[in-house]
Amino acid sequence: MATHVLPTPDKPAAPRAGAGKLGWLVPAIVTGGLVPAVVLAARAARGDLGANPIAEAMNQLGLLALVLLVLSLAATPLQIVTGWKWPIRIRKSLGLLGFFYVCAHFLVYAVVDQSLALRAIASDITKRPFILVGFAGFVLLLPLAATSTAKALKRMGFARWKRLHRLAYVVAILGVVHFVMRVKKDVTEPAIYGAVLAGLFLIRIMNWARERGNKRG
Repeated sequence: MATHVLPTPDKPAAPRAGAGKLGWLVPAIVTGGLVPAVVLAARAARGDLGANPIAEAMNQLGLLALVLLVLSLAATPLQIVTGWKWPIRIRKSLGLLGFFYVCAHFLVYAVVDQSLALRAIASDITKRPFILVGFAGFVLLLPLAATSTAKALKRMGFARWKRLHRLAYVVAILGVVHFVMRVKKDVTEPAIYGAVLAGLFLIRIMNWARERGNKRG
């Protein structure tokens, strides 16, 4: 039986003929990814965020961040399962959109909710575990965003860059834990994201085991 061997999913793809046919894909993803931010800003301007607008804005921004980060992590498993190349083309855009919403989530908390009172923010981070977990995820995202360019990849080398960017899974896990701790009682929604992450992990592990077996064979 013939086996189809996929290219290494995490390795940047070499330019190929016809690549320009999907040149619209990244702009479309970025535009679509920013639409919720515009809608949320419009709702805030109209005073349409309910009785607790700050909490509503933070919740919406945090959820958008988690969704986009999970989608960015789904790109490689989707390529592994289907052989499609286009998910890898939008992976970085999804990750950076997720980072944008994480920053917005944190800024609403720090600037709007806490009025940049650094002592109060530091006290919250140290005394409230769910904020500590979320802040840890934000801090871990910073080096990933800073090294998201082709120039950074070239400077670091692919092996080091890949090891660093595995932190994206840690960030997503922290995001799910932050979500669970935030909702406290009904954990159905964060549990769904946790299950999706577990499935993505499983696909990556199975692919790694298959590739290792092929090398031995």
